Amino acid sequence: MIIKLLFILFITPIWAQNFTPADFWGEYSQEEKIAFINGAYGAISKLKSHHRAEVKKQFLHENNWVEPYYIERFYEITDEYRSEEVGYNLKIIALHMDAFYTNSDNLNIPLFEALRVVSLVQDGEQKTANLRLLRSQYKYNK
Repeated sequence: MIIKLLFILFITPIWAQNFTPADFWGEYSQEEKIAFINGAYGAISKLKSHHRAEVKKQFLHENNWVEPYYIERFYEITDEYRSEEVGYNLKIIALHMDAFYTNSDNLNIPLFEALRVVSLVQDGEQKTANLRLLRSQYKYNK
């Protein structure tokens, strides 16, 4: 029993090192991919909504309060992770994620970074998407 446990402990890290985000994505069915994207979009929307409500509560009593830059920047960043243009047709995003991971330069890019790039492209933000893609490729392909 101890030998089996030790074997598993030593083999698991070796196996995990060869498992890329692209492999993880590729094991999902189309329905699971859409559910993943839906969950990510829902979490981002909920997070942004809660943040807005807390900011409103905190500063409701202050008539001259001006929203700090970092809050608006936070909203801009969260919006990069979901496509406004696609709306609820998440199958489009899933198909573009599939295409994203067909490029060998993208195999090690985490799912949320891939989702960010794909969503930016869908919203017509090609320049920003290309910049994010190049940074991710450089960071995760060292």
